This record gives sequence, C-alpha cells and structure tokens, in this order.
Amino acid sequence: MAAGGPLAVKRGLLPAIGLALGLVLTGCTGSGSGPGESSGPRVVETAPPVSVEPTALRALRPSAAELAEAARQVEAMTLAERAGQVIVARYRGTSAPVDLVEELHLGGVIVFSDNITSTDQIRESNQRLRAEVDRPLMISVDQEGGQVARVKAGATEFPTFMSAGAAGDVDLTRNAARASAAELADLGFTTAYAPIADVTSGPDDPTIGSRSPGSDPAVVADQAVAAATGIAEAGLLPVPKHFPGHGSVPADSHHELPVQDRTRAELDGTDLVPFREAVAAGVPTIMVGHIDVRAIDPGTPASLSGEVVTGLLRDDLGFDGLVMTDAVEMAGVQAGHRSGEASVLALAAGVDVVLMPPDPRVARAAIVAAVESGDLPAERLDEAATRMLAQMIHLAATETEQAAPGSGEEASRALSAGAITVVAGPCEGNLVPDGITVVGSSQRARRLEAAARAAGVPLGRGKTVALAGPGRAAPRADIVVATDTPYVLGRSDAPVRIATYGETPAAMEALVAVLTGRARAPGTLPVEVDGVERTGC
Repeated sequence: MAAGGPLAVKRGLLPAIGLALGLVLTGCTGSGSGPGESSGPRVVETAPPVSVEPTALRALRPSAAELAEAARQVEAMTLAERAGQVIVARYRGTSAPVDLVEELHLGGVIVFSDNITSTDQIRESNQRLRAEVDRPLMISVDQEGGQVARVKAGATEFPTFMSAGAAGDVDLTRNAARASAAELADLGFTTAYAPIADVTSGPDDPTIGSRSPGSDPAVVADQAVAAATGIAEAGLLPVPKHFPGHGSVPADSHHELPVQDRTRAELDGTDLVPFREAVAAGVPTIMVGHIDVRAIDPGTPASLSGEVVTGLLRDDLGFDGLVMTDAVEMAGVQAGHRSGEASVLALAAGVDVVLMPPDPRVARAAIVAAVESGDLPAERLDEAATRMLAQMIHLAATETEQAAPGSGEEASRALSAGAITVVAGPCEGNLVPDGITVVGSSQRARRLEAAARAAGVPLGRGKTVALAGPGRAAPRADIVVATDTPYVLGRSDAPVRIATYGETPAAMEALVAVLTGRARAPGTLPVEVDGVERTGC
C-alpha cells in the first residue's frame, strides 16, 4: 500500500448501502478479523422509501428483506469467503468451473468465447453451476452486439449499438435488447455487460466507436436507458458501462491508462449525461472504467478512485446500487500496481464487485490481508459482499418472471432496417436494376450475395458494391457501404454511400431492400462525418 496511513482515511470508503434500499449496516467486524472468524454486520431496518412508479429497472433492485437476508448470510461467512464473494473471475475450459467457484467462494464468473462450443454446452455448464453451488451466482457475459458478442453459434446476431442511435427509436432498441437478453437468460446467464453508455467523440475514439449509440449525449442517454430496460425485462441484470465515459479518451484502457482532460463542466455536459439519466431511471448496476479523470482525481484510474466512485457516482449522481469494475486484468489498471493491490484499492474506493482480477486467488488473499492489517475496513468488505449477494438473491427470486425467448432475428432485422442511412445518392427507387457485383470475398460480402440472391437480384453484373468494415480504407465502387462506423463514407467519392452499422444477415437484407427500392432508408448519422452530402434521407 502507498504510504500515508490506512485506506480507511481516504474519502468515501464507507458509503452506506442507502436508505432508499431500506438498510444501514453497522456493528461490522473489526480490522483484526481473521479468516476463521464469522462476525459481521448488524442489520437495522428503516422506514421504507417514498414509493415511485415501478419500472423494469427498479424492479431488479433487491428489497429491504433481500438485503437483510444477504447481510445475515455475509455475517456467517469467514473473512476469506467474504473476500471471494466480491470477485467475478474468468475461468479456463468449457466445463462448469464448480471447483474454482467453491474453492474461492466466488461471487460469480464471466464467460468468454473460449468457454463456449455451442449453446447447448454453455447452457449445461451454467445449469451445473447453478445446481452445484449453494448460493446464487453472477454468471455473466459481454454481449453487446456488433463486434462484441461472446455467444455466437446458435444465438441471434445483432448489429452494432450505433444502429440504435441511427434509428433513433427507443422501442426498436428496447425490443432488440430484450430479445438478446432473453436468449442469454435461456442459456442460464444472469448478467449482461451492456449497454454501452459512452458518448463517442468520433473517429479519434480508438476503443468504443460503433459500440456507442453516437456522439449526442441525449441520444446516447435515451438509447442506453432503453437497452438497459429491455435487458431488465428479460430478467437479466444490465450493467451500463464504462463510467464516467470511455468514448472521449484517446487511448484504449486494455493497453494503457487513458487520460481524460475534459473539465468537470465539460464532463457534466457530455460523458456524464447518459450515466446521470441511467441512475435517474433506476439502473441497479454500473461498471466503472479504468480512466484517469484529471478534473477529479488526477493520476488514479477511476475504478480505484474514491473521488470518482464514491464522490462522483454515489454522492453527486446519487447512485446507490451495485458498482463493478471493468476487468481488473487490463493494463489500464494493472500498470503501477502490485498483484492483488488493485482489487483492494477498488473496494476501498467504494466498488462492490471486482471483475476479472489477473489471478483470483491472489486477489482474494490480498483482500484478506488488507482487512487483517486494517488497511481495508472490514465493514467496507461486508457492505460490498452484502450488495453483491443481495442482488443475486433478488435475481434468483425473480427468474420465474423472465420473458421467454422471442424472435431475436425479427428484432435484429427491425433495428437494422430502422438504422440504415443513405448519405449520398438517390433516396428512393431501384438503385441496382441490372444487379450487383460484390467487391471482395469477406464474410460480409458473402452475406450480401446471399441476401441479394434471396431477393432475386442478379449477381456478377450491374453496379459494383463494396462493403467497408472497421478500420478499412475507402474502397472504389459504384456503391460503398460502411458496415461499422460510417466515417469511411466521408473519404469515398462513390456516387452512392450507405451506412448499415452492422454486417449481420439481417443488416444485409435491409441493405438489399434499400438498394432495390423496396424500402426507404430511415436512419440518420448519429455521429458527424466530414465529407458527406447529408446526414440521411
């Protein structure tokens, strides 16, 4: 630990669970508690909060009774078990990681593509975890749509979240998010690390890009809340990310610690807007990113900063739900911190869940040691473990009310059809009366050919169509189509330029419908693109 005394003296280490949730934790274990001791928080019930109109988001928040039950269970845990309860770990292989979860008393796991061979396999793995572990777990996954989707074969493909900003229809966004989340719930997941609530700054944003709905904070706020609501309606826990905003920094926190140079006033008018609206809407969970916010706590990753987590998110924005870190194994937080130290600092800052420490055993041991030494107040760990467990208890209790999986393909198709944007060329009529010649041999090209064939469009003649994916240079063709961010369209001199914001089969079907004049392109550019004639039709 850094010199200067125990972590307990830093700002905001002990945020209350919140009167709005009906509990105050007091009388927690002292700093000298050992792994074998089980003393814990005493629960005092308070008056219920003023009632508000229920929403799907607020309905996912644990009740006072569930928080009380979680506190009782945490009180019975050893210190080591409490330390494991606040960790969500990555695992290896395709078998259910029951032994790892039980050994470390983990609060949950995160599933990646390399843990999945099929939907049947991951469903069986998740079901085994649920059956063989005697407490509710956070079984989580990144499933945003576009390039970030861990469950692929057997699951519906959804376009990038920028589609939502281009379509500008919160119902389309909500329906798509609900359909995707319902599929995940059917596979045994409890938590989706979505939606993105970052406002992209444009082509100088190297990390978020098409994962964001756009560059207008109000649009991003509307779409993020709509997506979070859809996820909640399917019974999954949505996790808006990456507070306080990763879309306006010039570096990727996977590789280094990005520096946010905006003033607090500038942040209030841009990056913080969607998170403020999400908090107001009642989101139960927020993920904090690894960003050096110079106007608030210079030199410290937001995920490890009490000034950001407690001062900004909890005190200023009024968030009293579950706070998670972004993956702690990322270079943006690991650089400059000893193994296990980042997990301790995150909890000290007011975070409740440490996601993906490089080694969960080392992280748990560091948390235990910090409590035993007095560097991390035991009551802070108890509070975090209680919040985490209460949220999982609540999700387990409401599973029977989850929406059944619907037509994901229909929801994906509707979102792409609403998003497609024509920035140059005619806005109506058949643009390819003689057919198309698709330039290139990528998967997206093959998908366009399949969609054209199904629509009866001749192939190998007529207008040339080039599909430009992420980071591509402007191709030469009669019709240039951006399938990720639309910035490439400004560098093209093609007479017809179109943005689909996705390369899914449904996006290609929507593109063919516009090319043949069977449908109009209703979308509008959600970001500024230099060099285009207009923002849409």
